[in-house]
Amino acid sequence: MEGSETIPMRISDRRDLLEVELTTLHRVSHVLGRSLDLDRSIRDVLGMLHDQNLFRHGMVGLSEPETGELIVHAAVSDDAGGRRVSYGPGEGIVGAVLARGETVAVPRIADEPRFLDRRGVYDPDLPFIGVPLFGGRETPIGVFAAQPTEVGEQLEEWTRFLEMIATLLAQTVRLWREFRRRETELRDERDKLRRAVKAQHGFDQIVGHTPQMREVFEQVRLVSRWNTTVLLRGESGTGKELIASGIHYNSPRHAGPFIRLNCAALPDTLLESELFGHEKGAFTGAAQQRKGRFEQAHGGTLFLDEIGEISPAFQAKLLRVLQEGEFERVGGMKTLKVDVRVIAATNRDLEGEVAAGSFREDLYYRLNVMPIFLPALRDRVEDIPDLAAFLVAKVAAKQGRELTITDSAIRLLMRHDWPGNVRELENVIERAAILSETGAIDRDVVDLAGLRESRLARPAAAPPEPPRETPKAKLDDPSLDERERVIAALEEAGWVQAKAARLLDMTPRQIAYRIKILNIRVRQI
Repeated sequence: MEGSETIPMRISDRRDLLEVELTTLHRVSHVLGRSLDLDRSIRDVLGMLHDQNLFRHGMVGLSEPETGELIVHAAVSDDAGGRRVSYGPGEGIVGAVLARGETVAVPRIADEPRFLDRRGVYDPDLPFIGVPLFGGRETPIGVFAAQPTEVGEQLEEWTRFLEMIATLLAQTVRLWREFRRRETELRDERDKLRRAVKAQHGFDQIVGHTPQMREVFEQVRLVSRWNTTVLLRGESGTGKELIASGIHYNSPRHAGPFIRLNCAALPDTLLESELFGHEKGAFTGAAQQRKGRFEQAHGGTLFLDEIGEISPAFQAKLLRVLQEGEFERVGGMKTLKVDVRVIAATNRDLEGEVAAGSFREDLYYRLNVMPIFLPALRDRVEDIPDLAAFLVAKVAAKQGRELTITDSAIRLLMRHDWPGNVRELENVIERAAILSETGAIDRDVVDLAGLRESRLARPAAAPPEPPRETPKAKLDDPSLDERERVIAALEEAGWVQAKAARLLDMTPRQIAYRIKILNIRVRQI
């Protein structure tokens, strides 16, 4: 063991004994420090003590925190036949050491009635020493036991020496258990974060029930299973990045990185360095080597937003990476190979640009393997109530308060043309939430948030209602308060107060009075 010669069994000189102890302690500490495998480290220590003819039949048992039972983890010359050997607290000599937390030294185990010999390997004519292992607590965490190879007056010295080795073993066990505890905590935290990220970027974050959105959901669900290149098409603000993250976090690559880059934000020179990285000294300011987005996304997904904005010169460089998965860093000679799934997005008419010669046809076909078209919000107005409810809940969580949105506010939202799509809707709702002191987002608050009647591009339309529902039945909805009921009647009547009064079984004077006291802003038709 460790290239050392066998130490004689009998050591009569005190100086020789001290030298043996120091040398052995040094070797024990070296063995314990070279591996994170606890059982292997302990077995190596026991084997070294056995090979040096100092102790025989060494054994280390560790207590189970749940039961308090001591389980033999590592042993030398174990004849237990593969079965598990264990001791209860107070059971036999080993159990007594565990229960009392005190060293037990028996001069001759044949004379000790408490000795159980469950391992069936011990020499009855030799001494037996059991030492408790303390891991920084008052109660032992295990027991270290062995038989000295010498019989005589040195039992006390061998006991003290075994206690020194036990201190090193106990420290190793304590550090190993702390390492495993922290490793488990980190693994649990990692899994928790992964679940949270998947929930945050999962399909549940994509709201919509219109036929257009159901088609998108089905395409996303199918393409998520594979490594196919995806091209997301649609106007700005339709949720292309949300769809891209949903594809990644529901794909086999979900444990890998999801790296984003807006190609329109950088000129060609910076875009090349950003995507491919650069070597130290490649250009002025390149003080050190830097990995690009492709390297960072290795094993995961790279989302290239606004892909239609890159120049024809850079398109050729990007094409090579997409075709071969190979590139060189700026200023470098070494060819790097990466495993990256690419999801691109654009709001440009790539077919028209290919025809005009401003976008490479081969790159277009390399990107357009699986196109997914995201509809504009104005083309799926029926989704606005669900989107508004989802965004109100999102803003409420951000602001840490309860928020509600009224039907009149939703009706106003449904009349807007939404040139900025879902992003614009989210901004309007967040502004309205800021302007609402009570937490209720109604028509007037939405109007203050910048969605004024004069800007409405869509003709008046009520939200989807059950078939054959009469205006009177709708106005009798118990969930509407008085102000909401009056606004709903005015909208139903085209803001003609006399018609609205008839719907509410009121006189024109009564409804005019309620408009005034309820501070309802009357729309001019």
